[in-house]
Amino acid sequence: MFRGLRAFSTKTITPLTRVKHPHLQRGGYKQLHQDDVAYFTRVLGQDQVSTDTDAQNIDFFNLYRGSSQLCLFPKTTEQVSAILGYCNNQGLAVVPQGGNTGVCGGAVPVFDEIVVNMSKFNQIRAFDALSGIATVDGGVVLEQLDQYLAPHGYTVPLDLGAKGSCQLGGNVSTNAGGLRLLRFGNLHGNLFIGAEGTLGMVTGLTLLTPIKPSAVNVALVAASSFEDILAAYVSAKDHLGEILSAFEFWDASSIEVVKAKMVSEAFPLSGEYPFYALLETQGSRDDHDKLKLEAYLDTLMTRDVVVDGVLAQDEKQVRALWQWREKIPEAIVASGTALTYDVSMDIRLFKQMVDDTMAHFKQKGLLGSTYDNVIGFGHVGDGNLHIMGNMHGFDHDAQDVFDRFVFEWTLRHGGSISAEHGIGIHKVDFMGQSKAGKNQLPLMHKIKQTLDPRGIMNPYKLLPPP
Repeated sequence: MFRGLRAFSTKTITPLTRVKHPHLQRGGYKQLHQDDVAYFTRVLGQDQVSTDTDAQNIDFFNLYRGSSQLCLFPKTTEQVSAILGYCNNQGLAVVPQGGNTGVCGGAVPVFDEIVVNMSKFNQIRAFDALSGIATVDGGVVLEQLDQYLAPHGYTVPLDLGAKGSCQLGGNVSTNAGGLRLLRFGNLHGNLFIGAEGTLGMVTGLTLLTPIKPSAVNVALVAASSFEDILAAYVSAKDHLGEILSAFEFWDASSIEVVKAKMVSEAFPLSGEYPFYALLETQGSRDDHDKLKLEAYLDTLMTRDVVVDGVLAQDEKQVRALWQWREKIPEAIVASGTALTYDVSMDIRLFKQMVDDTMAHFKQKGLLGSTYDNVIGFGHVGDGNLHIMGNMHGFDHDAQDVFDRFVFEWTLRHGGSISAEHGIGIHKVDFMGQSKAGKNQLPLMHKIKQTLDPRGIMNPYKLLPPP
């Protein structure tokens, strides 16, 4: 997923972030000089230094663009240390960058910060087949590690739609949740988790990997109401228990966008319904798991909780069902300027938020003229709603209006403005409201000042000015 990220040749490139956000002022950092480029070339070698930075200056969703003149590609911890030591001494600002699949602008420059891209720092250092502990470089792609582990009978507990491009160091830095958080939970255990490169760079990590399940089953069901989706989720926890690994939902509008832009084959269910859920089980006995899943689906049908459904019969069908969920973000990107949000809240509010958003902008006469394709989907198991849409052109004021409605609605209903995507530049102006009265921002600033006193690490992101 998300391969070929820089395919913007047929699309209009988003304006510079500093132009769209004129209130942002460049910090008092040193301007890059040829002497700096010469130093990095001596330390890294010519093949790890690039002044061709177009690909690194723009994000996947084509919403944020910087003007960095230099991208560095370290291969070792020592090289990262040399880069950051020099930049700290010289007062040069730095942006750590992984697979650049983030959606909040956290991995691209705002002004002319030096990009330190981890794509060449990508070795799997060690794996213990007894304990399942893997130690890897920060630039290892998630799918790369999963493919390495498969012959050993293990798997990566984290699974994202961008798994073919995202890097594990970036996953740590944003505290990514993913499709199977319901089963395996969040990353945890380090101060850098969720720090988004503002405290330093993740050069390596150690993670405990679970045994790869020998039995994986996937079902897709349709429901007449969102309340029925919630009833199906509660029933899944009851009937499937320990083997339930994912429970995803999406609305009918999500399917229409995917049909129009991403998938040519027919949708697996023949009828048209307002809501869908995909659920997955992972276990060690396929016959046992299938019996439980079939009994669960029979119960849903008997009680009229769902009105249609299909159970994958082989691995090909498993992949075919998953693609309808995983391709939703890509379909929005293919449909125009993307508006993308990951908010967490009481799952009973998911539909209300999407409905309120559409009603609000329809009442203002903006739905269909300024905004299109407002959709809702996400991870029911961890209260994470992805609300997305398209905006006509690159009108920053229009994006700000949509941002403000989504974030203020979320906070007003006791939710969080970031479930798994991080803060980046997108949400930094809302951090004051999000953390109001919690004494968290002063503590975060103290940690930042302790570890990065000159403030060179990923400035303008995550933390609003003190």
